[in-house]
Amino acid sequence: MKKQLGAGLSAVALAVLLTACGGGTETTPTTAGGTTSASAPAETSAPASSPVPAGAAELKTASSGAGQIVVDANGMSVYFFTKDVKDSGTSACTGGCIAAWPPVLTESDSPAVDGVTGTVETIATPEGKKQVTINGLPVYYYVQDKAAGDITGQGVNDVWYLVSPAGEMVKTAASGY
Repeated sequence: MKKQLGAGLSAVALAVLLTACGGGTETTPTTAGGTTSASAPAETSAPASSPVPAGAAELKTASSGAGQIVVDANGMSVYFFTKDVKDSGTSACTGGCIAAWPPVLTESDSPAVDGVTGTVETIATPEGKKQVTINGLPVYYYVQDKAAGDITGQGVNDVWYLVSPAGEMVKTAASGY
């Protein structure tokens, strides 16, 4: 009974987080291999990452099931949120949304990139940190992406999309979906 209750609460917590981030829960995220991740417990912290060595690229490109995409120095995929307004200087992902879609942060005013041809800059978060933007739109991680190369956030609620090296939303479905 306790296991069923725990799984049910995890699913409810994930549904609440996804609903807070633009839409219902009709989209079940999957991994590149096609397995679902909806039963995984919701997490509230950013993906684990180690500091970027001095002189190393903070953002780079990688091949994925959705084509060439932008990833961080550790290979974690980054996403755009369609509810953000280009060049607004703010993020539309607030409150519970941030728990599922933490911002990509940097210490630099000009993050180092490798292969990213879109314009990379920063905006200030409400906490005074620097969130990375590409072509004027903030970028985010997805907490259900557990390892480098995961793209489980692609297309979630039809508002979250991977970022192409040119700084465009990747709207194609990833292979394995």
